[in-house]
Amino acid sequence: MFFYLLYVSTEGRGRLRKYIEARRPPVHLRNELDLSFRVEGQSVVIFEIRPLWSNPDEKIEAMVAKATYVSTKGTWKVFWQRADMKWHSYGPTPEVKAIEDFLALVTKDPQGCFFG
Repeated sequence: MFFYLLYVSTEGRGRLRKYIEARRPPVHLRNELDLSFRVEGQSVVIFEIRPLWSNPDEKIEAMVAKATYVSTKGTWKVFWQRADMKWHSYGPTPEVKAIEDFLALVTKDPQGCFFG
């Protein structure tokens, strides 16, 4: 159901941009820490951007959260990245029905998994 993903991406990108923009640090700090997202296939990934500690001219991305659309179920699987750098299912709420539910879950972050 790739059409649905495109529909969500087109409509949902505005919601994602609004979500990210509301949580980005002030402009004068964005060179030290910033927040962004990207769509990768059927997934939406939220990540932080910061300078590499050993080379401040080089930027690195620290993954925050990921949601992957499962077309057979019409749901989004929710993931967080652990210290092993692998994506793991978010145990308390492994699936949500809409991208807005995913964003609300990341904001709430009751387990401290997304933003620590």
